[in-house]
Amino acid sequence: MVWFWVAAAIFLLFGFVVFRGAPYVPSHRKYARLALTKLYRLNADDVLVDLGSGDGTILRMASLKGARAIGYELNPILVLISQLLARGDKKQTTILADMWLTDFPADTTIVYVFSVTRDEAKLLKKLQNHVDEHGSDLWCITYGAGLRDKQPVKKLHAHTLYLFEPNPLQRKQA
Repeated sequence: MVWFWVAAAIFLLFGFVVFRGAPYVPSHRKYARLALTKLYRLNADDVLVDLGSGDGTILRMASLKGARAIGYELNPILVLISQLLARGDKKQTTILADMWLTDFPADTTIVYVFSVTRDEAKLLKKLQNHVDEHGSDLWCITYGAGLRDKQPVKKLHAHTLYLFEPNPLQRKQA
């Protein structure tokens, strides 16, 4: 009977997340590595934010390239797994948070996100608001669905790279 309740709790935690964002779909390591080298050459000057960071695969890859990596994840089980796999690596942080309700650091240079069509407009708005508020460019790599209303810079397999630039009208008003 205990196993039933454990299984039910895990199912509810993973199922709940789908109502707030994308389901947990692990990034294919081979293609994720290519995305962080061929689409966007990640380096020690970068601050990568992974929206819906899952088990922290992208965070670990970014850290190995010298970047500071911050993940926002809504599922506490995946946060715990990510933190355990980080093994004390000070360059990576996983935070239990709703990516839609959290502002990421001003010095963020690149965002990685498993995107779903349902949340495209919301994601576009969040990223554009960030660059307008902070006045600096922001790169974004999507895995899965692209951003139909945004012109991609480059594509590679299931990954697409976008550049968000501050809106000049927003800067004049600020």
